[in-house]
Amino acid sequence: MSKAFTKETDGDDDDDIALPQIPAGSKNYVTPEGYKRLRKELIQLLDVERPKVVDVVSWAAKNGDRSENGDYLYGKKRLREIDRRIRFLTRRLDIAEVTDPSLHHGREQVFFGATVTYETQRGEQNTITIKGIDEADSSQGEVSWIAPIARALLKANVGDEVQLMTPGGLERLEVLAVSYPAPRND
Repeated sequence: MSKAFTKETDGDDDDDIALPQIPAGSKNYVTPEGYKRLRKELIQLLDVERPKVVDVVSWAAKNGDRSENGDYLYGKKRLREIDRRIRFLTRRLDIAEVTDPSLHHGREQVFFGATVTYETQRGEQNTITIKGIDEADSSQGEVSWIAPIARALLKANVGDEVQLMTPGGLERLEVLAVSYPAPRND
């Protein structure tokens, strides 16, 4: 089949389409644990995943007609996905600024890596942890340091009231507690 009828692209232009962007002039802050996790993923892709897929693709290529060979077509697609992720991780790790939140252990001011408990003006209490763009997991109560809630809370102290612009209007939040992980003795 002619490439004119496929959705494949030759360029790398779509590498970062849906990926979080780092604000201009900012650093790619990441916790030591987040950096290790991203590095581990990169090594896994390079040393395990990619070689397996390359073996399958080369085996499938030897089987003749590639246009109807599912192993070959799927393998090539998976290889492109792996290569895209490898490029992304490599770029992000190259510019990563590892920041250890435990350095602020015992402080009551909000910085990168803080776990913050705050109360909304409706009386609801929430707890979030401010993490790096590439490591924040909302299902775990983690938000990126560039998220509006994190930006509103950064540099606030326990007892401070901050303002957050929401789609519903301006909302006031009171900082109830701030904690950081204890320093580790590695």
